Amino acid sequence: MPQEPRTVVEPGMGRLEVFSLDTSEETLFALLRDIFENYWQVIRFGPLIQGAAWEIRAPGAPSRIVLSDGYLTVDFGAWHFHICIGRHRGSPNNPVDPGLATHRRTARAELYRQLKADGTPNFWGLRLFNGKDEQQLTVYLPNPYLSDDDRVLATPDWSRLAMWDDLRKRYLGLEPEERDRSSTGFVHG
Repeated sequence: MPQEPRTVVEPGMGRLEVFSLDTSEETLFALLRDIFENYWQVIRFGPLIQGAAWEIRAPGAPSRIVLSDGYLTVDFGAWHFHICIGRHRGSPNNPVDPGLATHRRTARAELYRQLKADGTPNFWGLRLFNGKDEQQLTVYLPNPYLSDDDRVLATPDWSRLAMWDDLRKRYLGLEPEERDRSSTGFVHG
C-alpha cells in the first residue's frame, strides 16, 4: 500500500517531502542497478553534505555493477565507487565488527522532492544514509527546469519527470502527481 510522504525541514536543503524506501539489500540493489544501468545518461550523483555538493556525471554506461559482501560496486572503467547496502561481514581472516558493519550499511533510503516557499516542487532526488544517519549518496534526478548541461529552461520540459514518475511507481506504488507539474520556475540555493 502506498505510503504518505513526510515533510522535513533541513538546514541548507529547506523543506523536503520525503518518501521512505525499503532498505533491504535486494531492493536497494535492484533500485541502484536500475538507476545506473537505465538512467546513467540523465543523472548526477555524489554526496551532498554541508559544505560539499558532488554532482558527478557518468562518463558512459557502467561496465559492471556487482554486489559483494554487502557492497554495491558501480564501475565506469576509469573509476568506480562502492556503497554498503547489505550485510557486511568482512573476510574470515579479517571479520568486521558488527557495530561497524551496522554503521556502514544503508539504514535509510528515500526519494524526495525539495519544495519552494509556495509548496511546489523545485527538484527531485534519491538519498541514502548509513546506520549513523550520515549521507552515503544523493542521486539528482532530471529536472524539468534544467537542461542536461544545467541551463535554466525558459519553458519547463515535463518529460524530464519520467524517471521520477517511474521510480515512484515501481518502488513506492505511487502514480504520477499533477503537483510535480505545478511549479512555475526553478529556484537555486
